[in-house]
Amino acid sequence: MRIITISRQFGSGGRELGKRLSDLLGWDYYDKEIIETLAQERGMSPEDVRFSLSHHGWHNVQLTYKNSFSHLGFDHDARTQLLRRQGEIIRAIAEAGNDCVIVGRDADVILHEYHPFRVYVCADLQARLARCMSHEEKKPKSERLTEKEILRNIRRIDRNRAQTREILTGKTRGDSSMFDLTVNAAHWEIKKLTSAVAEFAAHWFEA
Repeated sequence: MRIITISRQFGSGGRELGKRLSDLLGWDYYDKEIIETLAQERGMSPEDVRFSLSHHGWHNVQLTYKNSFSHLGFDHDARTQLLRRQGEIIRAIAEAGNDCVIVGRDADVILHEYHPFRVYVCADLQARLARCMSHEEKKPKSERLTEKEILRNIRRIDRNRAQTREILTGKTRGDSSMFDLTVNAAHWEIKKLTSAVAEFAAHWFEA
């Protein structure tokens, strides 16, 4: 079994890279499917699950706990239970034994004993903003976010992801020692980048 995990900055193209990788390799793909499973189990909408996981209420927790939620001390909190259950779902995916690509959810940390190929995708702020703006242009005008709103979302989501990462590992989100390959996608066409990452991964799994 081979697992590729994709961690990414919001708007960097990491999600698209993960989907293209799974298509190219013919592997299973997991991203929003994890959220949809959680939503179905809890009788919630996927949007509510995303909100709860992104606003987990850990702002006052000392960032010293690693690899386990057992010491957090507030099991009663529904958001913590969601995060714990998300980890169980990700581990169940690995236990199924199929080659797969998992985007986000700190799967690289949760599945560390499976030795996944860990990819981190980043880009400068302007490149990320441009990518997000291009996605907004595909929406009806009445539903599009402004540039200011997109920038606010980028900073908020980056901050929340970084905090979760630090709680899980004790390290900052951008710490390159946590990954096997770090890619700056700012000047790449994601389709071409996919082939390059797939070739790198093939060599990595053979090592």
